[in-house]
Amino acid sequence: MTAQLGEVLDARRAAEQQKAARALLKEPLLLAHGPSADAFRLVRQYAGELRDWFDRNTGWTLRVDAEAARLHRAPGTLSDATHPARDTSRARAPFTRRRYVLLCLALAALERGEAQTALGRLAEQVMLDAADPQLTSAGIEFTLERREERADLAAVVRLLMRYGVLRRVAGDEDAYVSGSGDVLYDVQRRVLAGLLAARHGPSTITAGDFGERLAELTAETALDSEELRFRAIRQRLTRRLLDDPVLYYDTLTDEELAYLTRQRGFITARITELTGLVAEVRAEGVAMVDPHDDLTDVRMPEQGTHGHVTLLLAEHLAIAAGEVGRPELERKVRELAVVHGAFWSKSAKQPGAEGELVDQALDRLTALGLVTRTPGGVTPRPALARYAVGETVVVEPGVRTDRRPRPSQRKAQQP
Repeated sequence: MTAQLGEVLDARRAAEQQKAARALLKEPLLLAHGPSADAFRLVRQYAGELRDWFDRNTGWTLRVDAEAARLHRAPGTLSDATHPARDTSRARAPFTRRRYVLLCLALAALERGEAQTALGRLAEQVMLDAADPQLTSAGIEFTLERREERADLAAVVRLLMRYGVLRRVAGDEDAYVSGSGDVLYDVQRRVLAGLLAARHGPSTITAGDFGERLAELTAETALDSEELRFRAIRQRLTRRLLDDPVLYYDTLTDEELAYLTRQRGFITARITELTGLVAEVRAEGVAMVDPHDDLTDVRMPEQGTHGHVTLLLAEHLAIAAGEVGRPELERKVRELAVVHGAFWSKSAKQPGAEGELVDQALDRLTALGLVTRTPGGVTPRPALARYAVGETVVVEPGVRTDRRPRPSQRKAQQP
């Protein structure tokens, strides 16, 4: 009886730890209050185990205090631009270049400011900082003269409220944007201090080019032994498996591929144990599949017109022999509108709408690692073959038939 109770308690503990790990992977910043309060309590309960796992397997640092749990999650690759910050509104529009700049300037101003601030006061400080010659020479302009500029700053502030850096005390951002009011916030300084996920302080970066600055910001310390080099490779691969929808072998260095070939079972088993993700290994790469389907910010298939168009284009691209040009994709959408338009929104059937539909579909397919953008269109990646549709097989009741799939049907079973 005692042994059975111990097994039950161990299973419960493992399930809770897995739930805490998944919460951190989904939201690397969890607050002690609000919607994430329950997840925060779990993370705090298992902070020691989680901290050790992430440090050993990914090199990510986990910091937990009374206000927040912050997983300093560095991306697996620095060149992936398919998962931008998004507006918290229903439209979830991706941040523009200017909004990213305003976000950085707002964080710098809040770091220097008081425990409370007004949106108008923050805007004035951001405007002064935006006048820096280096920013103006890069084409960044912020004068507060246009409604669009105030709307950009309001979007930045809403994102900071979602992160828990700001708490609204009084007022409304829409009133500020329209010029009829202001907003007062409490600044959560401890959350603000832990927001930046970088190995080096930005003030220590000396590189001039953006790519070089980003690489320097996240650079690891020099590795002077074989054991440390192997550990760094394991951490890079684990980060890629946790971050990327598909880890393709052709994106790895020879050293990384050799290590993954030897240690794939060990690495994927460790990830499965912590997160519940299941390894799907194919000839072209590895994908960690989520049976619960809640650890991704991009889903497919998805409901609605754009989700339907994306799925139909995926089926079309899955049987393509190579690069598919942009004009062909737009032509295909026009053809699909004739067949499926009754199920689409009215705006999607308007002349010229095919351009936006193709853009949104390709953004989603690229983010999922299913296609690669080219100057003239896209090139399908191997994992897209799972969306290929084989020939329809009609079986009459009571008639025996060869149920083996034809070659075109087998394609749907490949990655």
